[in-house]
Amino acid sequence: MSAAARLYRRSPLARTLFSFFTVALVFLIFADLEIATVDPWDEFGRLLTGIVTPDFFATENLISALVNTLAFAFLGVAFGVGFGFLLALGFHSRAVRTFCVVVRAVHELFWALIFLQLFGLSPLTGILAIGIPYAGIVAKVFAEILEEADGRAVDAAPSGASRLSTLLFVRLPDVWSHFRTYALYRLECGLRSSAVLGFVGLPTLGFHLETAFRQGRYSEVSALLILFYVIIASQRLWARRQLVPVYLIGAALVLPWATHISGANITRFLTIDIVPFPLRNGDGISGLIDWLWLLISTQALPGSIATIQLTMIALVATGFLSALMFPFISPQMFGRPVRGISHFALVVIRSTPEYILAFVFLQLWGPSMLPAIVALALHNGAIIGHLIGRHTETLALRADAPTGLNRYAYELLPRVYRNLLALLFYRWEVIMRETAILGILGIATLGFYVDSAFAELRFDRAIFLIALTAVLNIAIDVTSRRVRAYLRLRTTLEGR
Repeated sequence: MSAAARLYRRSPLARTLFSFFTVALVFLIFADLEIATVDPWDEFGRLLTGIVTPDFFATENLISALVNTLAFAFLGVAFGVGFGFLLALGFHSRAVRTFCVVVRAVHELFWALIFLQLFGLSPLTGILAIGIPYAGIVAKVFAEILEEADGRAVDAAPSGASRLSTLLFVRLPDVWSHFRTYALYRLECGLRSSAVLGFVGLPTLGFHLETAFRQGRYSEVSALLILFYVIIASQRLWARRQLVPVYLIGAALVLPWATHISGANITRFLTIDIVPFPLRNGDGISGLIDWLWLLISTQALPGSIATIQLTMIALVATGFLSALMFPFISPQMFGRPVRGISHFALVVIRSTPEYILAFVFLQLWGPSMLPAIVALALHNGAIIGHLIGRHTETLALRADAPTGLNRYAYELLPRVYRNLLALLFYRWEVIMRETAILGILGIATLGFYVDSAFAELRFDRAIFLIALTAVLNIAIDVTSRRVRAYLRLRTTLEGR
């Protein structure tokens, strides 16, 4: 028996990785990777020309778009953090945990499509689309921080102290710095989400990005992206704790609250539109069964298969890219010039939402799974590669350690691969969420059918399909946790 065969039989990790690789390879064989554009290289050349010649004066209402992007992010994240903190206090309740799992399993863009039917292009649409799923995410993280906090301070509290006093004066001071750090990270995520909301009509940077891309105005695209990167890169400079109240008040003042909201439309949507058509039409249970069978066979099933297919390919591709990317920012492998350039490249890639990356590649290659795979792998690979590369700074190698590829293969990779895999499986559910919404761009995942249902005003179908995406995301999240537990993959990098 060969050494590889013995390793496969004895190692759960080897068997698991082989299984994932095999599934991804089979899915890849049947994936639609066709490049449909007439001359992709010509389009790519025009894009590169635009990138090096940004036009900061081409976009009308640019300042307004920037302000709106910041305002939606601030208010949405503030709502998510505040509501999430309250949910974290009751996270021991099964009902609260279930609520948090469900709301965070639905992507912000899907929430935006729902709230558009309720509130139109009102600021409430953007704030709730960001705040609702973020509340579920924040609740989970804050609850974990509280659970992992040192319990000695609570034990030392006076026996007669109330729960509220213990929380305010004992537990919160102990974890406040962790809460603040995570809230700042969530604000960065909120900026990305806010920009992407422009693709469904809200007046943020994404709205102008989509218009410029579709019209081939790549110099304008370059300027918009540069401004977006500057906002994210400079976050530590302007996101000061003392200025947060000012930002929140300013954000509330600048958004166009005068948008008319119809109570009748809200009532109709919640009580009539989302009720399955056979029940509204009086067709009874048999009609409902026929409706469900048609929806499942023609949309839900093919959309789910495509979503899972794309997710698994992107997951394995992300793992390979992460392993290739992290050495370039590691001081164990390269000097300052290479690390500086590589660090800048990784920051740019991970700061760009997958949705925007996929939209760029879609313009270059046409509608297939290829743009989505590349976008998902690049974005998530840059995130994991950045974290692992920074982690290697803490590693101490022996004095006679080899150099070059041998150092990577025999010194660095064996020490970090378990952390890399833990991060990869941790982001599996994130990749699934993003895969589903990329269907809005025309890729045949569940998001494609959700977007089509909204466009046809078939809201009952849309809600059913969105609920299905939530079920898939929850299933992936549960599977991911079980895989990490089975393989005993733990890392201090994954939770925050």
